[in-house]
Amino acid sequence: MKVDQLEIRIFETRQEMGENAAKMVADKIREIQDTKDFVNIIFASAPSQNEFLEALKTEQGIAWEKINAFHMDEYVGVPADAPQNFGYFLKVRLFDHVPVHSVSYLDGNATDIEKECEHYANLLLENPIDIVCLGIGENGHLAFNDPHVAFFDDPLIVKKVELDDACRQQQVNDACFDTFDEVPETALTLTIPTLLKAKYAFCIVPGEKKADAIYHTVAEDIKEEFPSTILRTHPHAILFIDKASSGRLKEISSYSQA
Repeated sequence: MKVDQLEIRIFETRQEMGENAAKMVADKIREIQDTKDFVNIIFASAPSQNEFLEALKTEQGIAWEKINAFHMDEYVGVPADAPQNFGYFLKVRLFDHVPVHSVSYLDGNATDIEKECEHYANLLLENPIDIVCLGIGENGHLAFNDPHVAFFDDPLIVKKVELDDACRQQQVNDACFDTFDEVPETALTLTIPTLLKAKYAFCIVPGEKKADAIYHTVAEDIKEEFPSTILRTHPHAILFIDKASSGRLKEISSYSQA
């Protein structure tokens, strides 16, 4: 299926979805590595990425030593070795298993958060992003760009944000935290324009709890109230969903077959 410029691929299970997304990302990495010394990739941290990351680390023919990795968002104030820490999530699921050239982590425990945002922004300017692997939140957020701070023309590259209640509740729904009150109120995030500057975007979104978000991504007008709708403007974006997250697409008659 295709909506505007966004290609949509639907799979029966989240395992199939993750494996197919990993294959396409690996193919793109190998393609870029034929023409560049290093490939710069942003990775998302969330349970929705588990199957994808597990499959990606077993893909053959990737020159991991020629990859610069970045992660896209981080809580403020969560210890670096806590299971909920997004950098730690990526470390134990991917970076401990493959010999990447470099990993740049957003530090949500930095003494000066503003300087940390500036530092990370400079890293991204120095290393233009080739590939972004991301998800979509239950409220339609990309990274931690919840609707109230998802500015499509954001002048910033990285910023500190206040998380909305829907976003914080999702962290409980995903079993990352036991209670709502445990979820941090603030986080650091790459902004919407930063994410969209990646040449290629691979968006992996499984699960029944994401069905509404997928519906809005496809059916709503492109607007900041539904941040993920902006993916439909990207010239090289693919949305990978499973049967559960695609459940509401049957309500839409306006999308076309790709």
